[in-house]
Amino acid sequence: MVSTGTRILVVFFSLCMALIGQSQVIASLREGDLLFGCADGDNAITAVTSGVEGKLIDHVGVVHRIGGDQGPLFVIEAIKPMVCLTPVDTFLFHNPQVMVGRVNVEVDICRSIRNCLLMVGKPYDDLYLQGDSAIYCSELVQSCFVTPIGDLVFDTVPMSFHDDSGKITDYWRDFYARRGMRVPEGAPGTNPGELSRRPNVTIIGKYPIHL
Repeated sequence: MVSTGTRILVVFFSLCMALIGQSQVIASLREGDLLFGCADGDNAITAVTSGVEGKLIDHVGVVHRIGGDQGPLFVIEAIKPMVCLTPVDTFLFHNPQVMVGRVNVEVDICRSIRNCLLMVGKPYDDLYLQGDSAIYCSELVQSCFVTPIGDLVFDTVPMSFHDDSGKITDYWRDFYARRGMRVPEGAPGTNPGELSRRPNVTIIGKYPIHL
């Protein structure tokens, strides 16, 4: 039988390892890195999309350092109710499993980050429609990252609301029906799981490190 003291030591050790892992992740981050949040289990998004290494990725944000090389790190992310700047440690707290991605092709990071910052304050797009006044998480990345000559780094892909059988799930049929809309299956868009699998994104780290 494990004693109370041993349990406390195990918990303390686990917390220390988590803090060390988080510090390693934060120390390795660069401006413009992509933080892909992994869900604890299947949800409406992961049921119809797949992430790198089979991870249940349902969110993505963009790393931004404010105030120069020694300034604090934030994550530009589109979450309800709007696009916002979130301290990186808060982002890791709310997304305890994270894949760290880095764009591996030529990208104008300064301009791409400026584009992202222009989106701050815009409403979150829970309809996941491209080109309207609202923004969802992977749309933020897809629409803002540009090459040195101004081309988009990431193209759109056909939106997927179907499961492995090819059937649009009941969740998404009901979701859009309540809004008087048809499911925008196949419409141009993006999703965080598919974005994590792009050949122009390299996964360079994970949090926690044993993920």
